[in-house]
Amino acid sequence: MDLQNLARAVWERITPTTAPDPGWWVLLALAAALVVVAVPTLWRLARPAVTIVHELGHAIIGMLMGRRFTGFVVSGDMSGHAVTVGPRRGFGRIASTWAGYPAPALLGAVLVQVALQGWASTALFVALVVLVLSLVFTRSVHTVLAVLLSALAVGATWWWGSPSVTALVTLVIGVFLLIGAWKHLGAVITGGGRGDDPAQLAQLTPIPGWLWITGYVVVLAVCTWWAWTALGPQLF
Repeated sequence: MDLQNLARAVWERITPTTAPDPGWWVLLALAAALVVVAVPTLWRLARPAVTIVHELGHAIIGMLMGRRFTGFVVSGDMSGHAVTVGPRRGFGRIASTWAGYPAPALLGAVLVQVALQGWASTALFVALVVLVLSLVFTRSVHTVLAVLLSALAVGATWWWGSPSVTALVTLVIGVFLLIGAWKHLGAVITGGGRGDDPAQLAQLTPIPGWLWITGYVVVLAVCTWWAWTALGPQLF
């Protein structure tokens, strides 16, 4: 394939398409996402995707606040941490610390919306670019493998998948990230430690950790509601 044909093929795969008609594929996507979250073995395999989005949420907001992103790690226990360099206190540090838990929920809601409106292939392309660029900032072998496998899965779906398949996969990923965000937050609520984001935010501000957690619940609820505004009419 020459360069011109390659460019044409890429362009065809990033332009919006007509969204598939509502039907069985929406129910299939919901069922697949629920199964992945509910089955422990599948959850352990897929959970790094939620952690990657969480850490990139810290990184992106940190950079928008003027901080320098130096790297991130996804640990063997599927926890992670991102490092941004800048003032030890102040609004930028608070914003970047806060951004982790909402990131999977917000991205999940966006993916639900675009999957049902014909923008699935565009969204997968953007996700692929972000994952490839983030490889530069990985700081462990496990992190490289987690990001690389995620990029390969997204890239294969984007390049070879039909419009129906890309819409289905994008919807599955969106619902999975949304549910995964709630599951991660639930783990912090029931067994969070001093190193978790709410505890760090409590150290950076006069606001107690439980109030930060309440704020997370509100944000995740809004993201869930927004996703449901697109998904609900397809089911009823």
